[in-house]
Amino acid sequence: MSSFATSRDGTRIAYTVEGSGPPVILVGGAMQFRGFDPNTVAMATLLAAQGFTVVNYDRRGRGESAQAPSFTLADTIDDLRALIEATGAPAALFGSSSGGSICLAAAAAGLPVSALVLWEVPLGAEQGTDSAANLVGLRERLAAGNGDGVIAYYMKDMPPEWLEGARNSPGWPVMTAMGPSLEPDTESLAWTQSAPRAQLWSAITAPTLAVVGEQTLPLMPPAAESIAANVRHGSMATIPAANHSWEPAVMANRIAEFLRSLP
Repeated sequence: MSSFATSRDGTRIAYTVEGSGPPVILVGGAMQFRGFDPNTVAMATLLAAQGFTVVNYDRRGRGESAQAPSFTLADTIDDLRALIEATGAPAALFGSSSGGSICLAAAAAGLPVSALVLWEVPLGAEQGTDSAANLVGLRERLAAGNGDGVIAYYMKDMPPEWLEGARNSPGWPVMTAMGPSLEPDTESLAWTQSAPRAQLWSAITAPTLAVVGEQTLPLMPPAAESIAANVRHGSMATIPAANHSWEPAVMANRIAEFLRSLP
């Protein structure tokens, strides 16, 4: 059964809690929410069994958190703040893909974060302009109300077979319906290029682990290396995984191992 936290603007954020122990909040990336992401649901259960209170939530505009007046990075950070307050601060954050850049922004904004575990954050070049351009293009398509076009645009830099597979899957209507909620994903990635990263992330004091798969896209290892190098207490790890996906038990074990290693 879902619980609900109320964000600053009144948006109700739905979440599930499993386990007992230090809190870990799972922050989904693009197209992820509890009813559409069985891998993360399974991983939450396995991680909870290792002695953690695991919070898995639907980001605004998705699942049971579908109703929201706006979709900005600031809104999304406010949602996380409400969840941390409801769960008990401080909390570790696990960020998947663009959920990882949201986690970095939340920690940099001063939320009480005890640790960060970030899975394959798709960062562009430091101080590049590609993500800012993508944000402009995404907002144009959102304003035009073209749900198919929003998802196709968001996925334009991914392997073309990913988009083709999505279009031909039963989940395509679900994906197109959550288009507005992709704005904070893109905004957070643009933020990571808005200044030198050591400067952007100077306020992040939480131990941070950037994780990549053994078989991954070419941009992911350099992105993880950039996180490890520019966060004060950053490090990097590789797990058996491929194609931007992971096995629930493998990820649960890696998160638990890192969090248990901390003072």
